[in-house]
Amino acid sequence: MAHAIDSFLAMLAAERGAVENTLAAYRRDLEGSEEAVGDLATAGRDDLAKLTGIWADLAPSTVARKVSALRQFFGFCIDEGLREDDPSTVLPRPQARRPLPKVLGHTEIEALFQQAETEAQAGRRPGVRLLALLELLYGSGLRATELVALPVAAVPRDAPFLTITGKGGQQRMVPVSRRAQAAVARWMEVRESGSPFLFPSRQSHITRVRLFQLVKDLAARAGLDPAKVSPHVLRHAFATHLLEGGADLRMLQTMLGHADIATTQIYTHVDSARLVALVNERHPLAAERGAR
Repeated sequence: MAHAIDSFLAMLAAERGAVENTLAAYRRDLEGSEEAVGDLATAGRDDLAKLTGIWADLAPSTVARKVSALRQFFGFCIDEGLREDDPSTVLPRPQARRPLPKVLGHTEIEALFQQAETEAQAGRRPGVRLLALLELLYGSGLRATELVALPVAAVPRDAPFLTITGKGGQQRMVPVSRRAQAAVARWMEVRESGSPFLFPSRQSHITRVRLFQLVKDLAARAGLDPAKVSPHVLRHAFATHLLEGGADLRMLQTMLGHADIATTQIYTHVDSARLVALVNERHPLAAERGAR
């Protein structure tokens, strides 16, 4: 069945724009299932039913991912004439709850930026670069991979927008705030020329790992818990704070580059959770109950 798995993965890459990490995850799930129940080419409902017990100790989200991989694979096999039946209907349907993303409060964001601006005022290249990175993470909601690979050609000139190439090679336009424009312009003045990347390194551009290190180190210097701060958390903060300010969910979906609006809707749950916490902490009756 190795040929069928290869063909399935090739279809995902060609028709759905699946990236390398996604393809590798699908391969692991399919090959792992084959090791457990035998050749997927001949596996029947009784064979696949064994997977429920094998997966008993796994998290619901992990089981949901494995089930999705198998269902898509068998659907592909039927479309290609490799099988006439779909045994995946016997697989479980776990309800995986998507965890709410971590979000920084406005006070924490202010502390982070105050520290970055103080360091940038010294005029040294690392401080100026870090402020530009931070402004683009929180001001435009970029993914870490999108940010580190930004070409110089993406820097806005007349229009306050960046052209971003996101997951699956999909391009989108994201707005750049005046603050971010000023920080990037300042970085361009001290940045070494010659590289096609906005944030170059010796080899090509700074890595995602290096970006994570820079942000966490800045958080520690700002008096924040580094475990709570990352480039992805700043992206979450961008989305949540925009919703708090009345941003339209569809516009936010476009800015974040989400293919499915259901992914964007998680931020409405974050905002709702924040409101519930606010009522529990600040409502007069809650205060009275706590005093008893």
